[in-house]
Amino acid sequence: MRRAVRPAQRPGLTGLVFGEAGEEDAPAVTAVLGAAADHLTRLHGPGRWSWVAKERGVLAGIKTSRVLVLRERRKIVATLRLTTRRPWAIRPEPFTKVKRPIYLVDMAVMPDLQRRGAGRLLLEHADAVARARPADAIRLDAYDAVAGAAGFYARCGYREVAHTSYRGVGLVYFEKLLT
Repeated sequence: MRRAVRPAQRPGLTGLVFGEAGEEDAPAVTAVLGAAADHLTRLHGPGRWSWVAKERGVLAGIKTSRVLVLRERRKIVATLRLTTRRPWAIRPEPFTKVKRPIYLVDMAVMPDLQRRGAGRLLLEHADAVARARPADAIRLDAYDAVAGAAGFYARCGYREVAHTSYRGVGLVYFEKLLT
């Protein structure tokens, strides 16, 4: 396990600690991604959000990027990945031109902690990690559908920059400038 950072602070959420996933955490990160996908599928029916992460892919992400986690009593309950490699579904043109963008992908929160502030806490931690890197902006996409998280990212201070489609899937691009 990589180092734990600091306790997460949010009213109603206690005992949460930030950290960075190590290779041994791949099964737990995969489980969080799967639980979130299953939850969205139950709520909204099947869609791109029903995609199930494979442990092999999660492990590759841990090896090539920074996978941030939120732990409750040492159990991973939320995760996201920060990478300098632009994801295939994100075109650079609509974004503000910066020298060092970082991309936020694979964010998921265990269903029982959703809408309680855990995701917002993890995004705040991601901002601090990206600033320390240093990065100039955080970029991401969200599904442009009822199961998408566009409203969540907007409420967390991310600016919508474009609506687009990739292989027939509607997406909304967001960014947060850090400089």
